[in-house]
Amino acid sequence: MKAVEEEGLARKFWIKFESDFVFCMYTPFFVSLAAGTLNTDTFLHCISQDSLFLNAFARAYKLAEECADDEDDKTAIRNLRKRVNKKLKAHDTLVHEWGFELPKENITDNAAVKYTDFLGATALGKVEGEKALKIETPFEKIKIAAYILGAISPCMRLFAVIAKEIKALLDPNDSSHNYKKWIDTYCSQDFEVSALLTEELLDKLSVSLTGEELEVIEKLYHQAMKLDAAFFTAQPIDQQTVVPLSWVQDPVEGRLTIFCDFDLTCAAFDSSAILAEIAILTAKKADPDQNETKLTRMSSADLRSAWDVLSTKYTEEYEQCIKSIMLSEAGKFDYGSLCEALKQLADFEKTANSRIVHSGVLKGLNLEDIKRTGEHLILQDGCRGFFQKTVGSGNFKTDVHVLSYCWCGDIIRSAFSSGDLNALRVHSNELVYEDSISTGEIDKKLESPLEKLQVFNDILKYRNNDDQHLTVYIGGSLGDLLCLLEADIGIVMGSSSSLRRVGDQFGVSFVPLFPGLVEKQRELAKGGSFKWNKLSGTLYTVSSWAEIHAFFLGS
Repeated sequence: MKAVEEEGLARKFWIKFESDFVFCMYTPFFVSLAAGTLNTDTFLHCISQDSLFLNAFARAYKLAEECADDEDDKTAIRNLRKRVNKKLKAHDTLVHEWGFELPKENITDNAAVKYTDFLGATALGKVEGEKALKIETPFEKIKIAAYILGAISPCMRLFAVIAKEIKALLDPNDSSHNYKKWIDTYCSQDFEVSALLTEELLDKLSVSLTGEELEVIEKLYHQAMKLDAAFFTAQPIDQQTVVPLSWVQDPVEGRLTIFCDFDLTCAAFDSSAILAEIAILTAKKADPDQNETKLTRMSSADLRSAWDVLSTKYTEEYEQCIKSIMLSEAGKFDYGSLCEALKQLADFEKTANSRIVHSGVLKGLNLEDIKRTGEHLILQDGCRGFFQKTVGSGNFKTDVHVLSYCWCGDIIRSAFSSGDLNALRVHSNELVYEDSISTGEIDKKLESPLEKLQVFNDILKYRNNDDQHLTVYIGGSLGDLLCLLEADIGIVMGSSSSLRRVGDQFGVSFVPLFPGLVEKQRELAKGGSFKWNKLSGTLYTVSSWAEIHAFFLGS
C-alpha cells in the first residue's frame, strides 16, 4: 500500500501511521462500499459531509497561502485552494453524475466536526499541547503553513489510496457496481495531482523547521489520520456486515478460539536463535574453574561455532525436505495428500531437534536469564495490543492458545507475562532443568505440523455447538499449514516462501484479507447469511497485526 513515490516527510509519516489507514479501510463503510452493497442512505449521509470538509480545506489553504513567503509556494497553495473551491461548487452536480441525489436535509456528523475544528485550530496556530502562536514573524508564518499541510495531506492520501485499493478489486468491464463512479473520481489523475502537491508542499515548507517543530507536524499528521478513521467508523450502518468479526446469532453463547504460532508471527525474531544467543552470551560469564559435571558448558567460542554449523545444516536440509515434498504432482486442493507429504517435514524436524540435544548447545541455560530475555522480547507491532483487547473484549467469550515449535515454553510465557495476558495458554516443547539450570535435554511435545494439528484438535474436541463456536488460526510457517486449513478462518502472517510453495503445490489458495472480506460481504448481501468454512482450501494473508485487529475488533 504505497502512497508517495519519493522519500519525503509525508512519505515517512504515511508509513509510520499506516495502521490508522488500515483501521479506516477495514470499517463496515469501506468493506460494504467495495462490495457494492453499501446502503445508499449511508453513502449519501457520508458524502453529504463533503461540503463541510471542503469548506474547511478552502479556509485552511487560504491561511496557508497567506503564511507562505515564497511566491512559488503561494501559487501552489492558491492552485490547491482553487481546486477545492471548484469541487465545492460542482459537488451537487458531481453527486448527480455518480448516480445519486443528496438529501434535502443535511445532518452534520460530530466526527466530521471534530476534524474540521482540528483543522481550523491548526490553521490559527492553536496546536494541541502547544502555546497558541502569534504568527507575526515570517518564520512563524511558514511554520503555520507547514502545520496546515501536515493536517491536510493524510486526508488526501487516504482517499487516494483507499480508492485505488478498491478499484483493483473491480472488474473493469463491469459497470454495475453502485459506487464505481465515486471510486473513479478518487482514482483520477486530477485527485492524485492534488494529493501529491499537498505532500510536496509539506516536504518543502518543513525543510527549515527544527526537530521539535517536525515532531509537532508528526503529531498533527497522526491526529488527522485518527480523526479520518473515526469519521468513517462513525458512519451509521443499518445492515449486517462481516466486519468487525461477527458470526453468531447469539453473542452470549458464541465462543471464539484463537490459535497462534509464536516465532515470526508474534515474535519479531526466531526463538531458537535467541536461546542460542543467550547460551553464547552467558557462557562468557561462566566460571572457568567449574567442576566437570554433566552441566559443564562449552566455551562461548565453541558454542558460536557449534551453533553456526547446526544452523547451516538445518537450512540446507530443510530446503532438501521442501524439494522432496514438491515432487508430488500439483493439482486441486487435496488435504489428505498434503497431510501425507508433511510427514517428511515431521521426520526432518525431529531429527534436527535430536541433533540440537546431542550437541549440548542448550546445556547450562539459567531459567532466570530465559525469563528475563522473554520479558524484553520484541513482539510484532500491534500483536500485544490485539491480544489485550481480544481477551478483554465483552463481545464474545475468547480463548487464546499459542502453538509453537519453540524449544522453551518459558520464553513464550515470559513474553506475554505483562499486559494481563496470562490467560494465553502456551503449548510448546520445554527445556529440562535441574535447579533452574537446563540440562540440554528437550521435553519434546510439539515438533511437527501433525503434532500441532493433534494439539489443535485435542483442544477443540469438547466444543458443543459448531454454529456458536468459531476457530481462528494465525500463523506464518509451513508447520502451521494443517492448522491454518483446519480452522474456520486461517490467517497467514508474513511471506514464508516454503509455506506458499507447498500450499500452491497442493491447491491451497492465498487471498489477501481485505479482498476476501469484500467477497464475504457480497455473499452476505446475496444470501442474508454465510459461514466460515474450514478445509475450504482458502487462507487469508495479512502483512500486519493491524489488519487482524481491524478485522476482529474494528478501530
